[in-house]
This record gives sequence, structure tokens and C-alpha cells, in this order.
Amino acid sequence: MITSGVEDEEKWLAAGISGLQQNAFYMHRALDSNNLKDALKYSAQMLSELRTSKLSPHKYYELYMRAFDELRKLEIFFREESKRGCSVVELYELVQHAGNILPRLYLLCTVGSVYIKSKEAPAKDILKDLVEMCRSIQHPIRGLFLRSYLSQVSRDKLPDIGSEYDGDADTVMDAVEFVLQNFTEMNKLWVRMQHQGLAREKEKREKERSELRDLVGKNLHVLSQIEGIDLDLYKDMVLPRILEQVVNCKDEIAQAYLMDCIIQVFPDEYHLQTLETLLGACPQFQPSVDIKTVLARLMERLSNYAALSAEVLPEFFQVEAFAKLNSAIGKVIEAQEDMPIAGAVTLYSSLLTFTLHVHPDRLDYVDQILGACVQKLSGKGKLKDNKATKQIVALLSAPLEKYKDIDTALKLSNYPRLMEYLDDATSKEMANVLVQNILKNKTCISTAEKVEALFELMKALIRDLDEGINDELDEDDFQEEQNSVARLIQMLHSDDPEEMLKMICAVKKHILTGGPKRLPFTVPPLISNSLKFVRRLHSHDENAPDEEASAMPKNFFQILNQIIEALSIVPVPELALKLYLECAEAANDSDLEPLAYEFFTQSYILYEEEISDSKAQVTAIHLIIGTLQRMHIFGVENRDTLTHKATGYSAKLLKKPDQCRAVYACSHLFWVDDQDNIKDGERVLLCLKRALRIANAAQQMSNATRGSSGSVLLFIEILNKYLYFFEKGVSQINVASIQSLIELITTEMQSENTTADPAADAFFASTLRYIQFQKDKGGAVGEKYKPINS
Repeated sequence: MITSGVEDEEKWLAAGISGLQQNAFYMHRALDSNNLKDALKYSAQMLSELRTSKLSPHKYYELYMRAFDELRKLEIFFREESKRGCSVVELYELVQHAGNILPRLYLLCTVGSVYIKSKEAPAKDILKDLVEMCRSIQHPIRGLFLRSYLSQVSRDKLPDIGSEYDGDADTVMDAVEFVLQNFTEMNKLWVRMQHQGLAREKEKREKERSELRDLVGKNLHVLSQIEGIDLDLYKDMVLPRILEQVVNCKDEIAQAYLMDCIIQVFPDEYHLQTLETLLGACPQFQPSVDIKTVLARLMERLSNYAALSAEVLPEFFQVEAFAKLNSAIGKVIEAQEDMPIAGAVTLYSSLLTFTLHVHPDRLDYVDQILGACVQKLSGKGKLKDNKATKQIVALLSAPLEKYKDIDTALKLSNYPRLMEYLDDATSKEMANVLVQNILKNKTCISTAEKVEALFELMKALIRDLDEGINDELDEDDFQEEQNSVARLIQMLHSDDPEEMLKMICAVKKHILTGGPKRLPFTVPPLISNSLKFVRRLHSHDENAPDEEASAMPKNFFQILNQIIEALSIVPVPELALKLYLECAEAANDSDLEPLAYEFFTQSYILYEEEISDSKAQVTAIHLIIGTLQRMHIFGVENRDTLTHKATGYSAKLLKKPDQCRAVYACSHLFWVDDQDNIKDGERVLLCLKRALRIANAAQQMSNATRGSSGSVLLFIEILNKYLYFFEKGVSQINVASIQSLIELITTEMQSENTTADPAADAFFASTLRYIQFQKDKGGAVGEKYKPINS
């Protein structure tokens, strides 16, 4: 059925075009022979093809455009005739004898255009005559295209200011009246289409009307181009007349489209000065009209106008634009109880954009908009509408993008209340926006109150989701999010120690709710930032009394100890041990021996009870040794206890090579350059000899299990330690012990049982070159190395 209808329409169009072209041919022949009578006859027959009612608007437009092209040629002929002395008045009378009304009116419009151009009669009289006669055509499609033709041929001949056609202040009213009358009649024809035909064809009619709407809207564009329409005329006559027609037509398609046309074609300053009139019309529209889109576009237009120049802002203040728009939005939302949440939020989002452009300093306005949105969402629970959710994210992001300062958002009381309506996934997205804004703008959060408010907004990033909710976030994305939170924590700072302590406590409260997955990301940066502050505090308080200087760091360290203890739920003992050692080093720098000892004790307990993996033990023991070496605060008893433990742990490692390396590393605990009280050459030598015994045992085990003694790499490493302490002046490390170790390595490397190791060979060769280099230096160093035979 549909295919058959389309084919029939194509046939009718083809027949219409054929008849039009045939009559156009005879018309051209008559024009060429200056036969006016035949030209009018065939042009009328040609235009009779436009009388069809069988074509859809789209097909009718094709036929109309062919006729339009022919009429332009006819108009040129009429113009030439008038120049040759033919009376335009007589011509105007002559075309009225055409048999059918539609061809007669097309010809009248064409001759009327020439008539106006000849200036033999006032343009206003001719236009008035034409617009009135066009009322004879009441068929919607035929009438719309006829009036569109009238508008097209007359648009450059309106009696406007500066126009050659009677253009003065008085005749501008005639031009306005002509366009308004044509617009009114076209809109009536357009609306009438909706009420013709069968109810089941409503969708088809709406599609046809959509195809024809530009014909009506062009009148408003013509109106906006009339130079003589100033603000007063627009305010007093033009806009009221247009709105009267828009309201009275009671058609939802026409009202929505024409309001959009008004907003788009007339100047921004006109909209601003007539804001109350425009907004006053909105409640009178049909309930089904999409008012939110109309208001959103109006606010967008005004926002762009405000953004052009600060000079126009006083105009907005003068007309109280915010109050009027806010009131209008409230009335629209109240009147349309069934308006979707997304629609209401879209309106508030547009109003917020407008406010941020016009009133950037009025945070109370911004908070008022957010509050109105909260009120609309009240009782709705978490939003499940994706469109509404996106609009709320846009609403919450707008202040951040405008002010580039999280402090501003934290001052808005309704900001966190609005975030409560976002689902978990969107809350996380919004929290990420907040974090990225802070990082991008390098905002410093400097009070506990701000930290509390910020972390409450960020809770979706720093807390585990509720039970039963599946967090499908990709692992890489999760790590990126948590790394961003870590960077944020590093940016927290206050010069006031008490305030900084409160901030750390606030962060601690929030991050400890993060669960085992998040704590390894959030605890280290908090510890690091706190220790950085403690060191800075110590450097500033060096001249303060001891008790006063140490009281505040002690408070920090107590909090840090509690935070690290929380890692036990993960568990990540290696990380906890590392953090304890960092705290111990900071306590050392702050001259707090008991605290430093306690932190070492905690790290040793972790090593003994929690770290069982052999690789993790190796890493941990080297961390312990390295940190202990740098400690200067311990007394003899405490240091001996810790050192004895460290050497004991080293000797108990699972693998012999690991034992060896840890034991010779312990030698550094007994000889520290910048501490005169830690220079025990005997125990240095003891450690190195013990390392040699372990290395020898490792070779024997290798020989027993594999049939070869393995690499001599451990011996070369120990040789380098001997050379280090020899240079440092440890008297117990003498030339003889170094020489014997070199000979041992040489013998082992030449042995058939030793496994070839190119890396060890290169390392030993490099060590011998170093000895030779020191010899060649001359002076005391050269003399010292000279006895070594390399």
C-alpha cells in the first residue's frame, strides 16, 4: 500500500513537471516574440499545475521550485516591457483576468514586484493589496507556498529606513504590518494542516508540517532584517503581535518552533530588554510544549551575549535577569508536574551557566540553583535516569570549571547534598572530576574543615562500595584513580602545626574506611606528607625549648603509628615495615630516641611474625640495615640491641648468597663516617670474615649438589667491601687480608670446578683496574695501595 502510494505520487509529480515544462516552452516562445497575451496565457496554464492536492509537501516543493525559476524569467520580461513603455498599472490589471485564482495570484505577485520597482505607486499600497488577495487561497500547502513566494519577491522591496521604496519612519510600520500579516496567515495555514485528515495519519501530518516549518519561520527572519525596527518598536508592537499569534494558535509544534525562531533571529539585547514579556508567554503554551528546551536556548543565547563583553553586564543587572529567569523556571517546573527529572535539571543547568557568566561573584545565586535542584530531587533516592545523571554531573562540574578552585565548591552548602543523589558509579566519576580539578589547578587545601568537606565529597573514591555492589572498574583505572587520590593527599598543607595535625586526623578517618584494596595507595602518601611536615617543623623549632619542640612531633608520630597499624587488615607487612622505618628515620631527625626505637621494634616484629617469603625477607633486611646505618640518635645499648638483631636476621636468611650479602652489608653498621662513636673495626672485620665463611659454604654446597663450585661473584663483592673499609682507614683491614682474598679469587677462577661467569670475570677485572688506578694516583693513597699485588 505504501509503496503503491509513493509510486502514484511519483507519477503525479512527473505529470505535473511535464505539463509545467510544456507550457513553459510555449511561454518562452511567446516571450521571445514579445507576444504578451500568449505569454500570460501559457504562464497561467503552467501555474495551474500548482493547483494539485495530490503531492506531499516534499514533492510539491520540487514542482514549486521549477515554477519559481520560470516566474523569475517572466518577471525579467515584465521589467523589460515596462522599460519599453508598457504601463505596469495596465499589466497589473491585465494579469487579474487569469481564469484560476492560484495562477492569477502568482502572476499578481510577479507583476506586483515589478510594479513596486517602477515606483508608479507606493510600495505599501501594493504590498497591502497583495497580502490581502492571498487570503483567497485557504488550502494549507498551496497557500503556504504562495505566501512564501510573496515574501520572497517582496523582501528587498519593503519600505524600510534607507530603502528606495518610500523608506521613512512612517512607512516602516507598513513594512512591519505587511510581514506580520503574512506571518499570521501562514501560521494559520500551517496549524490548520494538523486538523485535516484521519486521526491515524497524525504522525504523517506532523512529518509534513515539519517539512514546511521553514516557510513560516522565514517571515520572522525577514522581520529581524528590517532596519527600522528599533528596541521600542520591537518591544511595543513586533514581539507582542508575534507572541499573540504563537499563544493563540494553541498548537504545540508551532509554539515550540516559533519560540525557537524568535530566540534565534532577533538580537540578544532585544531579548534581554523584553525578557519579562518572553517569559510571561511560556506558561500560556500548551502543556505538551517542550518549554525546557525553549528556556534552555534562551539562557544559552543570553549567556553567550554576557560572555562577549563585560560592558553588557550592567544591562543584565538592570533588568534583574537572574530573578526573572529563576522565577520562570520555578513556575514551569511547578506547572508541569510530570516533567522528567532530566528536564528540570537541564533547566537548572542552563540557569547555572547563565549565572556563572553574568553573576560570577554571586555564590549565593549558585547555591540557590543547586538548592532548587535538591528540592526537586527530594524523596527520589539515587537517580537511575542516565540523562538526568549526566545533567547533574554537568551542573556540579560547572562551578569547578568557572572558578578553577575547589574552595568555592566547598562553600556551597547544597553541593554535597546534590551529590547524594548520584549513584555509586557516577559519584565516583564526579569525585574524580573534583580530584583532577585540584591537581590541575594545584589548589592547596589548608584547613581541617575543608579536608573534611572535600573527603566527604570524594567518598566514592576512598571507600569500598556497599556490599553486593559489583565494582567492575578495570584494575588499571582503579590504580590511576587511587594514584590521583595519593597525589591529592600530598598537596594538603598548613603552616599551623595544630591545624595540620587536625587535617591528618581528618584524612586518617576517611581513608581508613577504604578497605584493604585502597589502603596501600592512600596510607603511604599520608605518612610521607606528615613526615615532610614533621621535618620542616623540627628545622623551625630548633631554638625552642626541648619539651615544647618535641611535644608536637610526638603527637604526629602517635597518629602515624595508628595509621600504619591499620595496614594489618590488608595485610601488606612489607609496606608497613618500610613505613615504620621511614617514621624511625624522621624521629631520628627530630631527636626523639624512644619513638625511633619503638618504630624499629615494630618493624622487627613485622619481620619476625609477618614476612615469610624469602625474597621479601632479603628486601626487608637490607631496608633495615640501610635505615639503621643512618640513625645517630641511639645510645650504645639501644644501638647494640638493634644491630645485634639485624645481624642475626641476616645470618638466618634461607639462601647462602642472600645470607652472605646481608652479613657483609651489616659491616656498615659498625663504621659510620660522620659518627665518631660508631667506628668498631673489629666488628667490621668480624662481619666480613663471617661473610667469607658463608660464601665458602655456598661454594661447597654448589660443589656437592652440582659437581662445580659455582661463581666466585660473592668473593669479589666481599673484596670490594674490604677495599672500601681499607680506604676508610679501618686498621683491622690490612694489605695482607686483601692480598690473600685476591689470590683466593684468582685461584678459584682458574680452577676447573668453577663455573664460568662472564659477569664475575668483568667485575674482578674492573676491581683490579681500580686498585691499579689508586696506585697510579701517587701520594698517600698510592703509597697505601702500593703493597697490594694485583
